[in-house]
Formats: sequence, C-alpha cells, structure tokens
Amino acid sequence: MAEKFYDYDPADALKSDEAIEIFLSDAFESGDAHYIAKALGVVARAKGMTKIARETGLAREQLYKSLSENGNPTLETTLAVLKAIGFGITGKRHAA
Repeated sequence: MAEKFYDYDPADALKSDEAIEIFLSDAFESGDAHYIAKALGVVARAKGMTKIARETGLAREQLYKSLSENGNPTLETTLAVLKAIGFGITGKRHAA
C-alpha cells in the first residue's frame, strides 16, 4: 500500500481571531524575523491575500515574497499587514 502525503496549510486552521492571536503571539515571542514574516504570510493567506493586498495597497506578489520564510518585510509592510488583519504591535516590557 502506497503512502499518501497531504499538503497541510496552517492557514486552514486559522478560523478565528483568537487562533490568529495565539499564532502571531508565538511568532513574535520567538524573536525570529523570518518566522514572524512567514507567520504573517500564513495569516494573510487565511484572511485572503487579495483582500490584504487591496487594503494595504501592496501588490500580492510583493506580499507573497515579503511574507515568506525567506522574506524580509519592511516595518511599513509589517504594520500595514497587521492593520489589515486587525492586529497591531504593542510595546510591552518583558522579564529579563
């Protein structure tokens, strides 16, 4: 019997704002810029990349590239995407 492999897209699991918040919090807590960019890309796909592109005024292709595992979005792009998905960055002090 041959093994079946299924494509899994984490965007499919992000059905609620609560799930998105947990997902993004984990990414930001990692402090890994590439992981954060990729997580934002997953959330943008969950919300609809075309919709995010329209709301941010950025090209879909640019968003896909910037919000990939190897992407390096500008702070301006990051803030625009966060705003479009209804989230933001807060400056919180954390324990040393």
